[in-house]
Amino acid sequence: MPAMGLEIRHLVEMNARPPITNAMTVDVEDYFQVSAFENCIPKSDWDRLPCRVEANVDRILQLFDDKGAKATFFTLGWVAERYPDMVRRIVANGHELASHGWEHVRANTQDRAQFRDDVVRTKALLEDLSGARVNGYRAASYSICPDNLWALDLLADAGYTYSSSIVPIRHDLYGIPDAPRFAFSAADGRLVEIPITTIALAGRNINCGGGGWFRLFPYAFSRWAINQVNGQEQQPCIFYFHPWEVDPEQPRVPGASARARFRHYLNLDRMHDRLARLLDDFRWGRVDEVFLGGGKRCALTS
Repeated sequence: MPAMGLEIRHLVEMNARPPITNAMTVDVEDYFQVSAFENCIPKSDWDRLPCRVEANVDRILQLFDDKGAKATFFTLGWVAERYPDMVRRIVANGHELASHGWEHVRANTQDRAQFRDDVVRTKALLEDLSGARVNGYRAASYSICPDNLWALDLLADAGYTYSSSIVPIRHDLYGIPDAPRFAFSAADGRLVEIPITTIALAGRNINCGGGGWFRLFPYAFSRWAINQVNGQEQQPCIFYFHPWEVDPEQPRVPGASARARFRHYLNLDRMHDRLARLLDDFRWGRVDEVFLGGGKRCALTS
């Protein structure tokens, strides 16, 4: 009976806690700019291809408005320069504007000077267009890896206060499997790194923070995993997706590998409805409001 009483008391305490607010994020890039297609679509073709990013962002803004959710939009400088009114609509709707770099170049392919110029240029443009301070950065394809952790120091030098550029999993394009799973201090305490949310299963981390993984796994898995992180670990999650993921009618890219096609096109027709369910099932806010100034942080040396 005493054990039963403790269990009931624990359940009551859990139910009495206010729901955790998670961070919703959007990586603002168009379908032809993704890393999966970088070998078959040269940048010189970008201006000749039909852009769909603005219409897709507007559809996302409407969905967030319908659900009463706020989010952070990590936006490419290339996109912002061509669609300044879209950038202003993001901020006018109460969302956070953040940097995704200029042209979706993976950070682990840049040297220090190239990276510094990229993040400084993008931050300046986004702030000029929006009139809002840009605090956050996300590397293209989560490309801050063990060999370029110096990028975190350069971000702090450039005036960013947080990054969300690491995924603590093993992947062919990105990942630091032994990185902390939750927000940690970097750059001698000048920057907060907020890894994409994972759940530890059978001795490895499984991505439950969005993107292609959200389209691959049944929705029930994502809901269960986020509930576990919120309920059992008492940590907020950070979730991401792209505007092209709500666009099943987008043009098909010729010459892409079978792996790239699978990752990019899988279940696009289900994404909008799954997002609507996710927004209903959990509380969502901006990264700066969810993570800055609180949370458990571990150290990761560079």
